[in-house]
Amino acid sequence: MRKRVLFILFALCLLTSSNADTLTIAMTGDIMMGTTYPSVMLPEKNGTELFLDAKPILKNADLALGNLEGAICDGGKSTKGTGKNSYSFRMPTSYAPLLTDAGFDYMSMANNHANDFGIEGIESSEAALGKENILFSGIAGRKESAIIERNGKRIGICAFGHNSYTIKHTNKETVQRIVDSLVANCDIVIVSFHGGAEGRTKSHLPHGQETFLGENRGNLRDFAHFCIDRGADIVFGHGPHVIRAAEVYKGRFIAYSLGNFCTPYGMSLIGISGYAPIVEIKIDDNGCFIEGQIHPMIQTRGIGPRIDESGVVTKQIKMLSEADIPQSEATIGEDGSITLKK
Repeated sequence: MRKRVLFILFALCLLTSSNADTLTIAMTGDIMMGTTYPSVMLPEKNGTELFLDAKPILKNADLALGNLEGAICDGGKSTKGTGKNSYSFRMPTSYAPLLTDAGFDYMSMANNHANDFGIEGIESSEAALGKENILFSGIAGRKESAIIERNGKRIGICAFGHNSYTIKHTNKETVQRIVDSLVANCDIVIVSFHGGAEGRTKSHLPHGQETFLGENRGNLRDFAHFCIDRGADIVFGHGPHVIRAAEVYKGRFIAYSLGNFCTPYGMSLIGISGYAPIVEIKIDDNGCFIEGQIHPMIQTRGIGPRIDESGVVTKQIKMLSEADIPQSEATIGEDGSITLKK
């Protein structure tokens, strides 16, 4: 029965999307606005110019989403080790309003830095986001999903990660339960995930399971398609610290990694690691993809994302999408437009 319903919805996408009411969704990757641990590395002017170029785009969207890569807290003890692959990120609580000012409505917490300062950091992050009326989810045993209303539509959002304290995307039973519940109770469902191997050599989307530092980082093609097959309308990812391919599958949009978006310190921004796109898409009131636009940005250390005038960010996403997902139902233009194939 579900497959039949999905087929009917897909057919409706083809028939009605050009005339239906639309929602504009803006998505970004990892956000860590500076850190006070192990030393203080914070941007100038208390971070008030971090999102200078991004703000008009994010605020124009009906819904803007990102990944909070670290804890928002003013104290606590780091849970990470001291090895070369151990990093702890702690943003001041005074920086939480910067996310509101930028236009964000939701932050995923399902990542490998949300627990950098333990339960104290998690509770502080949730309190700081809640004070700003920014929705969040993704930590196991806490908030599994969030629902927001826009344009008369109930939009359900959930987030999955790969490590122990997150709601794991490798647990299909849990994914199915959460997605099915949102599909049953919402008009539109958006799934965020943190997954995949990390680094500048990991920009291509592999087939099958990815492993990094001994962790199962997921079979992301399978996960994204599984969510959409269950009724989700948008799936977007982050985690590899580089951008990856995007596709339209059964009339629904998937971005496999949006990379580092606003990480002015503590992460490499060399080359493709500094590519920081905002992907903005329009969907109809059935969740069907209508069109999209890549807003290309590049990060500079200590500054944040700024508009990419060179065109390299768009070219990278276009190349990866064509190489890794040639069967996608959409095509990416040189200008960053995302359109359905004729």
